[in-house]
Formats: sequence, C-alpha cells, structure tokens
Amino acid sequence: MIASIAIIDDDIDVRESTRQLLRSRGYLTLAFATAEDFLRSGEVIQVSCIVTDVRMPGMGGVALQARLVDQGNCVPIIFVTAFFEEKLKEQVLAAGAHGFLVKPYAEASLINCIETALKN
Repeated sequence: MIASIAIIDDDIDVRESTRQLLRSRGYLTLAFATAEDFLRSGEVIQVSCIVTDVRMPGMGGVALQARLVDQGNCVPIIFVTAFFEEKLKEQVLAAGAHGFLVKPYAEASLINCIETALKN
C-alpha cells in the first residue's frame, strides 16, 4: 500500500514544493492551506502521516496535534517551522511528533522523518 501524506502549510510555495518532493518519492499527497481545511476534508482517517507548519492563520500545527491526540488519532506528525523555539520543539515531540524541522531544511531530513514515522 502506498502511503498518503497530508501537507498542511499556508505558504503555497512550500506546500507545492513539498508535494512535488514527496510525489517524486512515490507517496500519495494531499495538500491543504489550513489545518481547518484538512479537518473538514474527511481525510484525517485516511492519511499515513502529516507534515504541518507550526504557525498558520487560524489553527496552527500545535493545536492540530492537540485536537488529533484528544480524538485518539495517533497519525504520525512532522512539524516544519521558520521560527525555531526549543520549548515548542520539546512540547510537540513529548506529545508524540515524529519530527521537528526548521525551514529551510534538507529534503533528505524530511524524507528520513517520514520513513521513520511510517515504520512505527
């Protein structure tokens, strides 16, 4: 079965470049500009992994993680951000995130996080 990865980022360039990278690696991708769009899509139960920005208008990635955890959904989440905060990194990793990358990050770093997350 081919893994389906949800990409949630309000920056269209980041969203599309991530989508192209993951497609080139054979993953199915779903792209969303907001966490709310993702939640409304009905794809929450279908995805194998989520790559989400930390800061977005409306619900950010951290709030999305909290909502999914509250709902008992343990889909692997990888956070990406342009604003590194050690405390935030510790928080999301303690809540079960499978990665925390700072933009711009190496493509290999994202692929490694996804591959590790999908093995668990």
